[in-house]
Amino acid sequence: MSFSSEVKEELSKIGNFKEDILSAELRGYFLSGNMLEKTENFEFITENEFNIEHLYKILFNLELEYEPEIRGKCYVAQISKKSILDMIKKGENARGDLRKNIVKGAFLGAGSVNNPEKNYHLEMIFSNEENSRVVLGICEEYGVNLKKIKVNGKYQLYLKEGEEISRFLALIGANRAVLKFEDVRVMKEMKNNVNRKVNCETANLNKTIEAALRQIEDIQLIKKKKKFDELPKELKVVAKLRLENPDLSLQDLSELMEQPIGKSGINRRFKKIHEVAENLKTP
Repeated sequence: MSFSSEVKEELSKIGNFKEDILSAELRGYFLSGNMLEKTENFEFITENEFNIEHLYKILFNLELEYEPEIRGKCYVAQISKKSILDMIKKGENARGDLRKNIVKGAFLGAGSVNNPEKNYHLEMIFSNEENSRVVLGICEEYGVNLKKIKVNGKYQLYLKEGEEISRFLALIGANRAVLKFEDVRVMKEMKNNVNRKVNCETANLNKTIEAALRQIEDIQLIKKKKKFDELPKELKVVAKLRLENPDLSLQDLSELMEQPIGKSGINRRFKKIHEVAENLKTP
């Protein structure tokens, strides 16, 4: 089962059958892009069993007329217009925290969320911009900042940040999903932090190796030109240390000195060695 279906299964099993809550959730379903208006009825179509299961539950408990149907892989609810318009109006007038149930209904109606182990993405599809604005406004009231985009003639509200998705799931009451999502998110962030640290350390190690190779080349050139013995004593000391310890960092080399001079002191001496080597390359 996908993570999205797990979320919808959890939401479909939350069984508060108060009329004002159910009418608000029904309002959310009607805002979604999966609800189509026909001449005498509304038609809701989905491939997700939990979407339709919860809608059937709402319609049954509100004593509204509907006909269940299966078309291929799709579940369908044919809903009588004359029995439902007053209830939709009641859902439109939802106030306070009841408005969260409108968002829940919209997500169940035409929403999805990716498995957080792969990538962060949550979306809801709406048939028109006005419907998307209703849900967008409610979410903003609760600090969830959805983005909006038009795709193939429909309007999509979406989130791509883990913290925002977690906040949205909490808003619609998917508490078990929030815990799972957060567990995955924390593990991913820990792995990313470890990878960043390893990459940083690897980059620093590569820089150390590249610098050491250049220093060794300079020293070997000076030796080849028989000018090594002419170097000042302090330069010969660091040159010998480098040849004996090709893999050590400047800081490590400085600690091998009889009188440690620090990383910057060692670096200055190697710069002078480099200048000598460059001068020897000049014809």
